[in-house]
Amino acid sequence: MRFERRELDEATAVVRRHVAPTPQYSWPLLDEAAGSRVIVKHENHTPVGAFKVRGGLVYMDRLVNERNEVTGVVSATRGNHGQSLAFSGRHAGRSVTIFVPHGNSVEKNAAMRSLGAEVIEFGADFQEARERSLEVAAERGLEPVPPFHRDLVLGVATYALELFEGAGPLDTVYVPVGMGSGINALIAVRDLLGLDTSIVGVVSERAPSTLLSFEHGAVVATDSASTFVDGVATRSPDPVAIAGIVAGAERIIAVSDDATADAMRIIFRTTHNVAESAGAIALAGLLSEPLDRRGERSAFVLCGGNVDTAQFLDVLRGITPSVSAGPA
Repeated sequence: MRFERRELDEATAVVRRHVAPTPQYSWPLLDEAAGSRVIVKHENHTPVGAFKVRGGLVYMDRLVNERNEVTGVVSATRGNHGQSLAFSGRHAGRSVTIFVPHGNSVEKNAAMRSLGAEVIEFGADFQEARERSLEVAAERGLEPVPPFHRDLVLGVATYALELFEGAGPLDTVYVPVGMGSGINALIAVRDLLGLDTSIVGVVSERAPSTLLSFEHGAVVATDSASTFVDGVATRSPDPVAIAGIVAGAERIIAVSDDATADAMRIIFRTTHNVAESAGAIALAGLLSEPLDRRGERSAFVLCGGNVDTAQFLDVLRGITPSVSAGPA
């Protein structure tokens, strides 16, 4: 996926109406734990506590300007995509209906409802919820918003621009991979700026579809994604997203759920930021690699901080949470 600088600047202007540039810090205790300089891109510091609000704002802005007859949208999510659409829809005056699987995060569901979305629980996992959302789109005359779309990636690319322009030279950036907007945004902006930074995607060992797809050069779906890291629990990746990852990522690595829970604890101890599981998995990936692979100066994307209180308490007690209901 390619963007022109003009459209990236226009997207930044749209995002800036609601989202200030998020911090990117090097924390001394975290550097000490990693044994190298690590920059944290704090996408947990947005109005919805996650990076996806950027994509929702750009998607909804284009909808209003080019498809103004659309009165409402529907989508499926595990939480952050839904919050993004709810936040953006509220400001654009559009209705938002969100499907989530049964067993989804109680607090993410509450956050979406507080932003004005109609939240409907359906199915055992994200895929079933998404299929039902498409049926309801046809029944109600709503626009279905996919989990991966060029406008969503363009919005997310505004954080990549902030990172690359503000953090100085980076050897490697580690990013969680769910449906692929974050990693494709980083690849597109890196290429636009002509940088040689390596982009490494991180997934759960228990949800390896993106890793398998990267290795095969085409989409490989799996029957399950039985990980508590809900933001990367993808069973069926998007083919356009996979094509971009294959073309531009250095590698995809998989880490254990135990390593991800440990990374959540490390982030809290060294930065006193709360990271949801997908927000910590990129650090788990970074820490799993030797210094000669990651480089002297690396970064990871703390993509969100929306973790249920009960789950975070378990993590702080040293417990790896049980499996969640499904994909991103």
